[in-house]
Amino acid sequence: MKVRSVLLSLVAAMSLALTGVAAAHDVSETVIPNFSMAIPNIPGKSLTAVEVVYPPGSASHPHTHAKSAFIYAYVVSGSVVSKVNDEPARVYKAGQSFFEKPGSLHAVSRNASKTKPARLLAVFVVDSDDKQLTTNVK
Repeated sequence: MKVRSVLLSLVAAMSLALTGVAAAHDVSETVIPNFSMAIPNIPGKSLTAVEVVYPPGSASHPHTHAKSAFIYAYVVSGSVVSKVNDEPARVYKAGQSFFEKPGSLHAVSRNASKTKPARLLAVFVVDSDDKQLTTNVK
């Protein structure tokens, strides 16, 4: 009988520990490079495109982009919640787009759905020397 009580207590403790680990692990986006090339008729500028994949319920950390970056974002599928600078947060659905001016703070960028994935294409016009496109803000 004592062995059973000890085993039950051990199983309960392990369950709580694993639940804490799962809750502490935050699900975030996956960024997939799509295209990058210097713009031939604009010396010093490049065009870079990345696909951002948001699993259900996932989000990006608040972030900024390279100081020179002008960004056009197009929602390919699903819905994305975005808040840039002091603008209100908005939900963008597949086929809709938004932009970020150089130096913007992207405070919120997340999947609007807890059950369906979302994808967006982010296109950067950036100084060719700017290699780090995104920096998380603490």
